[in-house]
Amino acid sequence: MQEKKEEDLQQTLNKVFEVGIDEVGRGAIFGPVFAAAVVLNEKSKLILKQFGVTDSKKLTPKKRKLLLPKILLLSSDYGIGQSSAREIDKLGIRDATELSMIRALKKLKEKPSELIIDGPLLLRPWDGIQKNIISGDSKFISIASASIVAKVSRDNLMERLEKKYSGYLIFKNKGYGTREHLSLIKKNGITKLHRKSFLKKSNLI
Repeated sequence: MQEKKEEDLQQTLNKVFEVGIDEVGRGAIFGPVFAAAVVLNEKSKLILKQFGVTDSKKLTPKKRKLLLPKILLLSSDYGIGQSSAREIDKLGIRDATELSMIRALKKLKEKPSELIIDGPLLLRPWDGIQKNIISGDSKFISIASASIVAKVSRDNLMERLEKKYSGYLIFKNKGYGTREHLSLIKKNGITKLHRKSFLKKSNLI
C-alpha cells in the first residue's frame, strides 16, 4: 500500500512542470541578445541539480558545454529565441529582450500556465501568470538551466562570428564592451552587428 502511494506521488511529481526563462547578452555591445525557456519536471530538476546545474555565471565554459546536452535530454521541452543588434537599436534593449523571450516561449509545444523569470522585470507582452525571481538562476533549476542553454547558444554564435568579424576578438570578449574591444572598434570601425545605441554612450559614434 505504501509503495503504491509513493508510486502515485512520484507520478504526480513527474507531471508538475516548472518553466524557467532567462536571457544572456543584454549588456553586450555586439550581436544579439539571447533567451531560453526550459520546462522541467520534479525528477529532472533533482537529477540536474546532482549534475551540478546552477547559475551559468558560476560555471566554467567547459562545464556549461558538458551540462547542455544533459539539460536538453532531461527537459520536457525547451525553446531558444534571440533579438538582433538592429532590433535592439530600433526597439531599445528591454523591448528587444522581451521579444527574444517571447520567441523562445513560442517554440514550446504548449503554452505554459506559469513562468518563472530571472530578474525583477515583468515580461510585459506575456498574458499568463509569471513570477519574477531576483537571482533566480541561483534559486531555481529551471532558470539555471535556461541560463546555461542561452549562454552556450550565444557563445557558440560568438565563436562562429569571430571568423567573420576578425579583428575584434569577439570570441574572447563575447561581444561585451571590454577596454580592448572598444579600442579595436576605434582602430577598425563599427560593424553592422555592433549595437550603435550602446556605442553612443561610449562616445564611439
